[in-house]
Parts: sequence; structure tokens; C-alpha cells
Amino acid sequence: MFLGIDTSNYTTSLALFDGKNIIQRKKVLTVKKGERGLRQSDAVFQHTVNMSLLMNELDFSSGIDSIGVSIRPRSVEGSYMPCFLVGENVATAVSKTSNVPLYKTSHQVGHILAALYSVKRLDLINKKFIAFHLSGGTTEALIVTPDNDDIVKCTLVASSSDLKAGQAVDRTGVLLGLDFPCGKELDALSEKSDREFKIKPSMQGLNCSLSGAENKVKKMMADNESREDIAKFVLSFVSASVLEMCKRVIKEYGEFPILFSGGVSSNSLLRKTINDNLDAYFAESEFSLDNASGTAVYAYLKNEINL
Repeated sequence: MFLGIDTSNYTTSLALFDGKNIIQRKKVLTVKKGERGLRQSDAVFQHTVNMSLLMNELDFSSGIDSIGVSIRPRSVEGSYMPCFLVGENVATAVSKTSNVPLYKTSHQVGHILAALYSVKRLDLINKKFIAFHLSGGTTEALIVTPDNDDIVKCTLVASSSDLKAGQAVDRTGVLLGLDFPCGKELDALSEKSDREFKIKPSMQGLNCSLSGAENKVKKMMADNESREDIAKFVLSFVSASVLEMCKRVIKEYGEFPILFSGGVSSNSLLRKTINDNLDAYFAESEFSLDNASGTAVYAYLKNEINL
């Protein structure tokens, strides 16, 4: 059995993987109504409280072979957030007391492996593919290749130059009075709108700009346009921008399997926009949103390599 731990900015997550099936336990951190996020000190406190609660919900009677944990947002120098220390410290303690190996990776690699597991394409870790990581802090297109040390190597080739996709979603949601994080509620609200928007993405090379969406949303609110139409607009803007990024990445780097991961990729309008134009893999929602499944899979794969 392989234990995965992830303490990202807004979700405490644990997962057990037996090589075939995954059992997940997670708890979204509490953000006060009207606020657009948490201070790191508040996130660390909530993770610390949640960790023991979630540990008690899992069955460890069959033992643990190894542990995987995310210790930073991305596998690049300087990538750091204090909230990941909670997961790393718990993983280190369990590893030492249980005398089992501990494998450390990034939150981004965890997202990619969780998505690959969800779409039953873990075989792609041995091939080259394109991955989009869309979340509150990340809107990135990555060329992913096999890597002996970290299972996969992620090379950034395109991103948003300002606002991230999840930020556009959450800022709009908060303005509309929704609970943070706002993705699920904003998605449901947008489906009540029949309005169609013609979006011209703002691009610079392979990169997109999403700040225009926020400016337009504020104008729509000032003009008293419907909440449903505002939700539909911002999601249409994000979807059109990501589609254009995807097309430009393919033109620049060639056609490879395309994988979408991260919480924003669970949005129904984004999925429809991409699938109407391209062949791509989308993870199930429980494996798109923040989770520890990918770190559990990472522990399993690292264990297989080291046997």
C-alpha cells in the first residue's frame, strides 16, 4: 500500500494506492465569505488540524510500502510555499517511525500523475506528451518527458502572462457573492445562461493574457448584467484563451497526446470548448481538483523503480 500526502494552499489531501485502486480523503480549507484566499499561516494551521482527522479516516492495517509527498508547487528552483511543510513533516514522521521510503515531488507532478491515473494512461510516463496545468496559481502548458529521478520532467513552454485561470474564476465568483474557491458554483451558474460570447484571446506568442476578463467582468457588473451571463463570459474567456494556447503549442512543438490537470480543468465549458476542437484527456473531477492521489501513484512508481 502506498500513501500519498498533499497540503496545497486550499486542500488537505491523503490517498492510499494499492497499485490498482485509490482511496482518497480530503478537506477543503475554510475561507471567510467575501475573501479571495488565505494567508499562509492560516493555511498551515488548518492543514495541521485536518491532517489527524483525515489520517483517522484511512485504514492502515495492511501496512505502508512507501510514502509520496508534494513539498513545493512546481519542480523548479525557487518554487516554495510554507503550507507544503505540513505534509512534508507528517510524511517524514510516518516514514521514520514506519521505516519505509519517503519520495518527495511537486504538487504539479502530483496533478499530472493523478490525471494520468484517472484517464488510464499511466503508460504515458514513458513517452512525450503535452500537459496543461490549470489552477488558482498556475496556467501553464508543459512538454512532459520521462525522467529517471522524478518520473516525469515538466518543461514550461507557455503560460498566462498575468492573471491565472483560477484567479479569474475565483475573483469573478467572489464579486458575484459565491464561496471561495468558486469554480463549482460558477460553473453551475454559467449553465443557466443562454448567451454566446465571441472571444478574441489576447495572445503574445504562445502565452495568453487573462486580465482583460476581470476588467470586462467589472464593467458587466456596473452595467447590471445578469450573474449568469457574467459567469458564462469569464468561463468563455478562459476557455477560448486556453484553446488558443493549445493550438499554438501544437503548431510549435508538434502533435502529442494532450492531458489537462488542475482544478480549472474540471470546468464543463472548458472541457466542451477543447473537446469540440481537439482530442484531449481530461481527468475526472476528483482527480482534477487538488488531491493526493498523484503523490500516492508517485510513491508506487518510485518503489517499482527501486525494487
